Amino acid sequence: MTASIQQIQTAAQGWSIEVTPAGAAKIDNFGVCLSPGTTVNVTFLPGSDPLDTVEVAKRLHNEGMKAVPHLAARSLKDADQLDELLAAYRVEAGVNEVLVIGGGVDQPVGAFDNSLQILETGLLQKHGIRRVGVAGHPEGSPDIEKIEIAEALLAKNALAKRDGLDMYIETQFCFEAAIVFEWEKNVREAGNVLPIRIGVPGPATIKTLFRFAQISGIGPSMRFISKQARNVSKLMLVQSPHLLLSDLAQGMASDPNCLIKNLHFYPFGGFAKTAVYANAIASGDIQLLPKGGFDVTDANA
Repeated sequence: MTASIQQIQTAAQGWSIEVTPAGAAKIDNFGVCLSPGTTVNVTFLPGSDPLDTVEVAKRLHNEGMKAVPHLAARSLKDADQLDELLAAYRVEAGVNEVLVIGGGVDQPVGAFDNSLQILETGLLQKHGIRRVGVAGHPEGSPDIEKIEIAEALLAKNALAKRDGLDMYIETQFCFEAAIVFEWEKNVREAGNVLPIRIGVPGPATIKTLFRFAQISGIGPSMRFISKQARNVSKLMLVQSPHLLLSDLAQGMASDPNCLIKNLHFYPFGGFAKTAVYANAIASGDIQLLPKGGFDVTDANA
């Protein structure tokens, strides 16, 4: 059974995207490729200056977008720095939502080792930030044991209920819907009630997707994209996530208890290109293909 155009369009409503400070420097105006109010995550990469993230969030806010900065626990010095950073986000960029992650470094630079420690400080609430994203790992993590991930997710559920936070899960990018739905069902049965924003790769070459899959170490999806990367003649072909999106939309529509509510696009093939593609899908500018999936009909996508 394949998803209908309506199901695909519905699944894409409220989509989000992310940008790095370096990527943002290449964009003259976010309003050219994004509709007003679009949610844009701003990364806080290991070794980077957190003030770079503040500046990008400020710019997004001034250009009519909703900035959601990352807070990377292992890249923060201490609670004082976190306090100052949150104050800057609120005052300079109107931020009322953040994504709290552990951060991809082996050795913490300061007092925080994991995202739960950030949540426990109470500083988010102090600065009026009550909508909070936390990381999800449908395929596990190369840095954290499965049991630790499961325990942390339940602890975050408990904290959200205790503190009245509007918390959700945002996941790593994936390539196979079956893996996503199996994970969603497992965490739901284990006690998760947080809504989920699933990470999907935007259109990109197979070579690019393979490189990011290697960096992320995402297990089953790594094997999936590796098979395609073995064909050297196809490395530079652009891979559209249309089959994945169609399968996700169908699964979301068929299970009323499914906690997957939104899509988050990783713009591996370029920010503007991914934004236009996501906009086209959310607007219903697509046509179904005989063998499954779809094409976008927006000439700009």
